[in-house]
Amino acid sequence: MKVTVVGAGNVGATCADVLATREIANEIILVDIKEGIAEGKALDIWQKAPIIGYDSRTVGVTNDYARTAGSDVVVITSGLPRKPGMSRDDLIATNAGIVKSVTEQVVAHSPNAIIIVVSNPLDVMTYQAHLTAKLPREKVFGMAGILDTARYRAFLAEALNVSPKDIQAVLMGGHGDTMVPLPRYTTVGGIPVTELISKEKLDAIVQRTAVGGGELVKLMGTSAWYAPGAAAAQMVEAIVRDQRRVFPVCLELQGEYGINGVYLGAPVILGKNGVERVIELQLNDEEKALLETSRGHVKEVMDALDKMSATPAA
Repeated sequence: MKVTVVGAGNVGATCADVLATREIANEIILVDIKEGIAEGKALDIWQKAPIIGYDSRTVGVTNDYARTAGSDVVVITSGLPRKPGMSRDDLIATNAGIVKSVTEQVVAHSPNAIIIVVSNPLDVMTYQAHLTAKLPREKVFGMAGILDTARYRAFLAEALNVSPKDIQAVLMGGHGDTMVPLPRYTTVGGIPVTELISKEKLDAIVQRTAVGGGELVKLMGTSAWYAPGAAAAQMVEAIVRDQRRVFPVCLELQGEYGINGVYLGAPVILGKNGVERVIELQLNDEEKALLETSRGHVKEVMDALDKMSATPAA
């Protein structure tokens, strides 16, 4: 199996490192536009192999998509990271152009690849990639829900003083501020989380999760990378190993939840064909209202993208 990671910044390099360490693919190609960056990071990861003990080979290239030909999965992390005070929506114009160009190159050299988008603003960059790739939605989708649920589960594990391994959760909707929490579907070792924590504490954790990316930007001056990179690698693993994992991913909804043509996070089964099936939960009225709010926000950003020269209206 061959996996390409486009963008050798913090997120891309972390993703490549996790892929190699967990031996998820035989060959991992790291691509970047900056001369020497991908080559250097890939070499560093490869030199770690004898220490940790893995066989996956990492290779870095500068803007050479011919070397990525025949990739089974491609992860796109390209784009500018958020800076303090910058909203995700501020990134649209620049990152849409980057994602469009990268996707064209990816499809030209690996027409059968499954594409995972990590670039921000995530929901609308997934839209951009899907438009450009002209592939079924099952093969072009975004990484957001796994990261959001990981933050949510980490905060819950801390509050409850339990292992994060025992916490299962689902979040839906847009990535970040308008995400839709689903405490009804959150369990700790099979026990509903609502039986273990007060509503006030749970609401506070949900709110912290919603602004989780912004919290890290304020602390570090740039976007997170360890958790996002590992989350993308987990999606690749589910596909490459046909694990049929149930994960929340960002994709075009086509009638599910009464929504058409908007890119939102929803639970899916992830396997060798990409999205094997979209799971439609029975949401209550409050959850439906939150999802509608999230849909409206994402649609506004999609409409803004449609008006930009980088993408003609669909």
